[in-house]
Amino acid sequence: MPMLRIALAQVEQTDDMDRNRARIFEYLEKAVSEGVQILCFPEAQTAGYRVDVTAADAPVQVDRLEAIHEEVASYCGRHGMACILGTEMPLESDPRDGKPYNSALVISEHGQVLGVHHKSKLTPMDALAYTPGTEVANYELFGVKVGLVICFEGFRFAETTECCVRHGAQLVFHPQNNTTRPHDWKIPVHHAMMITRAAENTVWFASCNCAHVPHQNCETRIIAPNGVIHARCDMKEEALVVGDIDIDEATRAMCEFDRAESNDLIQQLGPTRLNR
Repeated sequence: MPMLRIALAQVEQTDDMDRNRARIFEYLEKAVSEGVQILCFPEAQTAGYRVDVTAADAPVQVDRLEAIHEEVASYCGRHGMACILGTEMPLESDPRDGKPYNSALVISEHGQVLGVHHKSKLTPMDALAYTPGTEVANYELFGVKVGLVICFEGFRFAETTECCVRHGAQLVFHPQNNTTRPHDWKIPVHHAMMITRAAENTVWFASCNCAHVPHQNCETRIIAPNGVIHARCDMKEEALVVGDIDIDEATRAMCEFDRAESNDLIQQLGPTRLNR
């Protein structure tokens, strides 16, 4: 498998959808100029993260969202680049005024919308504004199985990333929004969790936060399958984090090992020999 060039767009996010759209296209263009194959944006980048950036009860701009999604997909198709776009999706039963899903759109290098992942594990604040999703799915981009977890569900719930990996993912994208509140104590915790998700599954883990002043409670990072930081950028500054990754390094070994075989080995060797 040749090297795969991925990128994370740590960009400003506001409650102005036109302003957010401008940032999205600015960084799509930057990524194309850098030869990026898969580009990921932060959580809720199109509309702005509800509760903190956008009002929790703001009406869902259904037509505007659909137009931006179509524009991004068309751009990706013209330039042969795939994209993970943090956004929101209307609730089927009440598109405009119901709590939307906190979502990420998966767009292929051919400009096709392959699917949408809805954040399944919500924080108490998330639950004020969003409807939880129920499924985890993988997608194929450039011949690579890619998993997707959004912010809290990837940080706090190890099983979400593990589920992606058990179904074949070698690369897991993690759009997040950790900003706006003075919780600096979270920074080392979040960084440790990202490293753990990569190393405990032996996969690439690519986590994309938005840039926000004065508070940003996690870096944007690409973590290698051995837990080493492969690429990163400083917090509170807009940046395109580009990484060339060897997908064959994502063996999924720490997730795929045979537990029954391990238990047999313990029985054969005994705890004394294993502890030497």
